[in-house]
Amino acid sequence: MHGRFPKNLWSKESVDFAKSNRTALAIGVAVILVLAYLVYSFTGASQQARRGRAGAEGPVPVLAASAHTADVPVYLIAVGTVKPLNTVTVRPQVDGRLLSVNFQEGQDVKKGDVLARIDPATYQAQLDQTIAKKAQDEAQLANARIDLDRYERLAATASINRQQADTQKALVAQLEALVKSDQASIDNAQALLGYTTITSPVDGRTGIRMVDEGNIIRAADTNSAIVVITQLKPISVLFTLPQQSLDDVNRAFAQNPLTVETTRSDNDKVIDRGMLKVVDNQVDQTTGTVKLRAEFPNADLQLWPGQFVNVRLLLRTLKDVTVVPTGAVQRGPNGTFVYVVKDDNTAAMRPVTITQQDETQAVVSQGVAANERVVTTGFARLTDGSRLTIDGGQGAPGAQPQGGQRRQRSN
Repeated sequence: MHGRFPKNLWSKESVDFAKSNRTALAIGVAVILVLAYLVYSFTGASQQARRGRAGAEGPVPVLAASAHTADVPVYLIAVGTVKPLNTVTVRPQVDGRLLSVNFQEGQDVKKGDVLARIDPATYQAQLDQTIAKKAQDEAQLANARIDLDRYERLAATASINRQQADTQKALVAQLEALVKSDQASIDNAQALLGYTTITSPVDGRTGIRMVDEGNIIRAADTNSAIVVITQLKPISVLFTLPQQSLDDVNRAFAQNPLTVETTRSDNDKVIDRGMLKVVDNQVDQTTGTVKLRAEFPNADLQLWPGQFVNVRLLLRTLKDVTVVPTGAVQRGPNGTFVYVVKDDNTAAMRPVTITQQDETQAVVSQGVAANERVVTTGFARLTDGSRLTIDGGQGAPGAQPQGGQRRQRSN
């Protein structure tokens, strides 16, 4: 019995004590790990926050430009269609064989220039017949007048019945009317003969020839056109504006002639300058727009019938107004504002009133004075009072934004 291992070497109290030590050790290790994690997280976050504040508190890089005074034109913008002042489809007025075509396709012609000739033989013969008929009737009228004079003298002496003289007087009147009818026939025949020579009714340019020499053409045939003549100098442009602009246009048009410019869509270059001629007398109810027509000299033939062009109508010019770049104007819950660069290179948020604005410049009526610098880009980190670094050298006093005078729209 003494040689065996004692059964009570590990008592219940010893086992419980060992288990308690292991549990306490595990809990201690867990607490240490948690504390280490919290210390590390707090320290790292604090360092990142300090670095973020340090970055935020640094100067904000921006671009700036100076406000300036300028004369700003106010335009109304539209898309127009070029229309000729006159377009004439030259058709025959008499039937016959086309003897000659006297123009080249695309030729500039003047009013009265001969375009074509129709065989005049038939119409010359009709004229000759009417002339001969008139000569015959005039001879009969002369003889009747002689007889009337004789009958009047005989009737005065009661040598013949008065009724015979009256009958002769009626015959003379009848022949006089017949001679007048003959003259009308002559005039008609002369007109028909004149129609065999086809002339240009307007100044313009000929199009593509529609009939060739030798063909029989007829006045009643709507497909027997010879050529279309289009007047190119001057030329007109039709365009539409919203009915909301009608009052401004009529008011300005009543005071002065209004200038209209056509521009290219790719580079905004002016093609030609003309004058507004007509404001239509009614508004299109389906579109809510009103038609206008402007006339252009088109000296260089840069406007062509059927062409679409950009149109801008000059309503007025704002004199000596304060202008800032459009990029400087910001909008917030309380309206429009700009950031003004103060002398100590800090930003001051200032509310402004914008009266006109386009894609390049804005007219400021209140809030900014000429030669004050305004921030144009770099608004992401910008707040009221931020310190600034002006990049690009655009903050010098007197600097003006590029773009010149462009179209303005009411704010």
